[in-house]
Amino acid sequence: MHIHGSIPALVTPFQRNGALDLLAFEALVDWQLEQGSHGLVIGGSTGESGALEESELAALLQIGVSRCAGRVPVIAGAGGASTARAVRLAQLARGVGADAVLAVTPYYSRPTQSGLRAHFLQLAEAGGLPVILYNVPSRTGVDLQPETVAQLAPHPQIIGVKEALPDPARMQALLNLRQPGFAVLSGDDPTALRAFAAGADGLISVVANCVPAACAELYRSARAGNMQAAEEIDAMLAPLYAAAGLEPNPTPVKAGLAMMRRMQDVLRLPLLPLSPEHRPALGAALRHAGVVLDTALAA
Repeated sequence: MHIHGSIPALVTPFQRNGALDLLAFEALVDWQLEQGSHGLVIGGSTGESGALEESELAALLQIGVSRCAGRVPVIAGAGGASTARAVRLAQLARGVGADAVLAVTPYYSRPTQSGLRAHFLQLAEAGGLPVILYNVPSRTGVDLQPETVAQLAPHPQIIGVKEALPDPARMQALLNLRQPGFAVLSGDDPTALRAFAAGADGLISVVANCVPAACAELYRSARAGNMQAAEEIDAMLAPLYAAAGLEPNPTPVKAGLAMMRRMQDVLRLPLLPLSPEHRPALGAALRHAGVVLDTALAA
């Protein structure tokens, strides 16, 4: 399996009563495919994984597998504070037909590098699906070091790493580990173009929820060596990168999708909808990116 390109980390739509909005999710998946996304992450941190029941993750994955029908990889969020939970989620994902799992480093417990290595090896051996390692120290409180990634990369079931640390030296250290069976993916929208230029295989993106075609074209242009076109797209998206960080992810992109009438602006506690004072900046950033908004909903 070659993981590459622009891969949205999909949000999870909810109804006003807090239940999953499966119709909105079906439409979101179909739209992402139409717009040229190269894969989909379902039930990751942008999908409010910590607030999802396992049965809900299964329902979302079943839709993704059915709608994608093998055209692009369906990657399931399978992170957890414990190894046992991560393995259980991976087995669940395998049971409904997902292609791989995106496994964030265990959070809160802050394991050592040896503990991280043991965690991911156990997941690779027992989970039943190919594993993409996911490092996001700002969320988890633990930093998966390149030396540990180098120890894990040769395992046949470990097929890549998503690095969200926006550090060019870190990205280069990981790019040195690239091989046909191991992809290096950016997990940071604002520095994705720099990562592409250095040789990264793709991006697991937050803003691609709202602008999937632009993110896919950013990747294609950069990989084709058309850096002028890629830089123009990146400049067009720069205000949206900033707006996506105004409040904790996925709060801003969910507000944006609601402005686009693609879902309701509902999150699960402890997350709340985007604060009123940030909505004008988000609306302006989306318009700058060429997105048509519902004027009744957008500031």
